[in-house]
Amino acid sequence: MHLTGYVGLLFSLLAFLFLAGFAGFAAWSRRSDALKIVERGQLVAAGGVIFSTILLLAGLTSRDYSFRYVYDNVDNALSFVYTLTALWGGREGSLLFWELIIAVSGMVFVATPGYKSLSDNTKLYFWMFFLAVQGFFMLLLTGWSNPFIEIIPAPVNGRGLNPLLRNPGMIFHPPLLFLGFGLYAIPACAALAASIAGEKKSWITVVRNWNILSWVFLTAGIVLGGWWSYMELGWGGYWAWDPVENASLIPWFSGTAVLHTAIIESRRNALQRSNVFLMSLTFILCIFSTYLTRSGVIQSLHSFGESGVAQPLFWFMIVGLLVTLMVVFLSERLTQRSLSDFLSRQGMLVIAAWFLLALGLVVTLGTMWPVISQIWTDSPMGLDANFYNRVCLPFMSFLVLIFCYCPWLGWKGGIRNRKGFTAVSVVLVSSFAGFYFAGMTNVLAALTAAASVAAISGIVLLFVLYPHMRNKRQSWGAYGVHLGLVLLALGIAFSGPYKAEQEVVLAKGEFTVIGDFTLTFASLDEDRNVDDILARATATLEVVESGKSVGTVRPDKRIYKNFPNQQFAEVATIPSLGDELYVTLLGLTEDGKASFKISVNPLVNWIWIGGSLMCLIAFLLLRRVPRPGEVG
Repeated sequence: MHLTGYVGLLFSLLAFLFLAGFAGFAAWSRRSDALKIVERGQLVAAGGVIFSTILLLAGLTSRDYSFRYVYDNVDNALSFVYTLTALWGGREGSLLFWELIIAVSGMVFVATPGYKSLSDNTKLYFWMFFLAVQGFFMLLLTGWSNPFIEIIPAPVNGRGLNPLLRNPGMIFHPPLLFLGFGLYAIPACAALAASIAGEKKSWITVVRNWNILSWVFLTAGIVLGGWWSYMELGWGGYWAWDPVENASLIPWFSGTAVLHTAIIESRRNALQRSNVFLMSLTFILCIFSTYLTRSGVIQSLHSFGESGVAQPLFWFMIVGLLVTLMVVFLSERLTQRSLSDFLSRQGMLVIAAWFLLALGLVVTLGTMWPVISQIWTDSPMGLDANFYNRVCLPFMSFLVLIFCYCPWLGWKGGIRNRKGFTAVSVVLVSSFAGFYFAGMTNVLAALTAAASVAAISGIVLLFVLYPHMRNKRQSWGAYGVHLGLVLLALGIAFSGPYKAEQEVVLAKGEFTVIGDFTLTFASLDEDRNVDDILARATATLEVVESGKSVGTVRPDKRIYKNFPNQQFAEVATIPSLGDELYVTLLGLTEDGKASFKISVNPLVNWIWIGGSLMCLIAFLLLRRVPRPGEVG
């Protein structure tokens, strides 16, 4: 089965590379009769990827430890659900899963009305790029990251999945990220192909739904990753600016920027070159994300370690960037049209895109700082969360401010509705004063919170003043996504600067007070050799808030049999839309006491609510693409 699976990958590699070259030659020589061969060929080649993935899944579910990948990521005690998630839990499997998404998305795209509406030459150039991308992934999987390596003789048990990955968040977080990464290949390749071929139909319109879906899945993956960090890692936060976290955020910035600049191209036929560049850059940054997490170039809490894929990924990004620049600057049919001034709605969209790209650049430089600083020092240092918070939070505050006023400006300049503009300004100033004099003396946090309140008021006012918006699905989608963003910003503005935190050592019966909460250490339970757990200690604390009992929390500390040298914490919370109590058991002392890390996180759950709203309501933005010859 090992050889069969590898042969499946090898077949797909050769087929993708041959078809990419064939499509490029046919496009260059304008042989549209070759298109059917390429389309059917990619289906067959994608079938090889699906076949090999099924074989690896069969090895995982049957716990066939003769597969090195199965041995590294599964053991006899692992539940069936986490055995399935082990497909993307390791380096080789995650790359195969990503390639599987690209392959399947290509099979779907070829059947869509958007694809069928493109000219034959654009289609051939699309396949040239798209199949070349897949050929590169297959090169990784057949060379540096082969998931079908055999162990002889086969062990009787595996090492098992990293306990940090045994969390519901990890069931959905990685596949959602890979869905976002993989789907971005469609709009990126379509943008390059349409530019080269001089496509008359707007690629922005053709791949609009793919662009939105990519963004939705990437956003959902990032939000779920933050929730997983908050619930599983026990550090009391949701975002530590760890390189792996940053890796998924960087393409999100450019992907969000291109969503805004695409609106300008659709309405004003401007920014054509910028959009092609940003669309392709977003996919290249998805590759950059993989480079950060799998090359070992940056130390991270949960990276995949060094694997030998660093150089091929690095050169793929360089080549991809050069190809993108050549297409952007050499495509004669791309036009440059002037924009209105910045005090217009399109001007605000451009400024928002610049802010997003600036944020992406800051996060990229900060993440790569240990590598960059090697140029002048032998002791390179990484940048901590304080750097990112100082630099990035002002950008985020200004983004929310831009959204407050953008809907009230005209497309070509000027204020289109003075009542709305004035009302939002009044809410902004009064909210800021209210927050500040209520004790929120961190000016940046108060400004972000006030801007969030003003933005929410503005959205409500828009639907009141413009009744036709209530009947438009697109309006609900667009403003719903922004409502989710400002709720998320509101959660960040409060939960970061105004979190109360303490570390305390308690004996049974002792209590501690934090904020309005009083916690009493009631009992400690210890057990050993339960399933795959070697040892576990569970503390029970009774919680009283403002004199009223609100329940108990039971944080625990555990050691797994296959990871005897590591301790893992399971946090406990008392959820709230206001102040959420969050408790981590740090350890036990020799005299029977227990040490805890306790925090009160104000409005933290609005981050998950806002993030979820952004992802779910964005589906309202999807549009039916007219079939060829059909009036849209």
